[in-house]
Amino acid sequence: MSDRPSPHPTLGPSPVLGYTDSRLERAAELRTNRAALDTMLADTRAGAYVIGGEMIVTKKGEPNRPLFTLDEARGFGPAEEMAFLGHLDGAPRFGVGIAPAAAEALKTREDLLVTDLRSIAVQGLVDGEHLPPIAEAKAVLHWHQRHRFCSNCGARTDVVDAGWKRLCPSCKTEHFPRTDPVVIMLIVDGDQCLLGRSPRFAPTMWSCLAGFIEPGEAIEDAVRRETREEAGILCGRVKYFRSQPWPFPTSLMIGCHAEAKSRDIVVDATELEAARWFSKNEIVTMLTRTHAEGLTTPPPVAIAHHIIRDWVENDVRFD
Repeated sequence: MSDRPSPHPTLGPSPVLGYTDSRLERAAELRTNRAALDTMLADTRAGAYVIGGEMIVTKKGEPNRPLFTLDEARGFGPAEEMAFLGHLDGAPRFGVGIAPAAAEALKTREDLLVTDLRSIAVQGLVDGEHLPPIAEAKAVLHWHQRHRFCSNCGARTDVVDAGWKRLCPSCKTEHFPRTDPVVIMLIVDGDQCLLGRSPRFAPTMWSCLAGFIEPGEAIEDAVRRETREEAGILCGRVKYFRSQPWPFPTSLMIGCHAEAKSRDIVVDATELEAARWFSKNEIVTMLTRTHAEGLTTPPPVAIAHHIIRDWVENDVRFD
């Protein structure tokens, strides 16, 4: 959906949604094939994304290059964890996790840029095709960091299936990477929409409401509950927009538009700093960074930007 002409000329071409449209074939059937894995590890075309905690290691350039050979990756320090990500045009791709301290030490090298994924994505520091596999690697490696011991018996677990499972040698419990579903929604009432502010946002930014889906809860019910809890607004019909992997650390953002059934805002101060209704014309100025008060929406890498922009550009209906 990159460079698609905009129905609203003021906004320009539609941007790409970050961390989506991966070109990798995950080739999950190879994860349990030890011989195939050994062959891929010996493949001279194999590439690795190197991650230390929140830091991504890249080679400096225009743009920066986050893909290393396996030998280069091993040279940055002992691999704490490793995961097979898939194939790109037949070439294997891996995620290699090194200690956060080792990544921090690499910041002194003049040939490398070591920084966090948010900065990389927002500032466009690498080609966009690298963002989905980096997100995949970061999410899986983060899961390994937090799940090294069995939640059933407490024994230290072993990494198996090319990094996609941990097996307890004591009680034989299998542990798999988890993804936490999050609803993120734009509440609309005619030509107005509801946006909120979190205390952690940049001073000018307003965004969609969002919250984790609870066990036994449908997407639509989570949208209605979170909106009622955070802003006191009752919602009716809910329309799915699209989703986005969000590797901070391992969420899946489920984008929706929702129909407002009330107008009076009651902010939950433990969740939001403020919430208010915005007109469609005002949202256009926020998207184009021309708002009279300097107010903005999230950057194009975030799904919130796309949910808001879709409402501006298209006739969102709840039929």
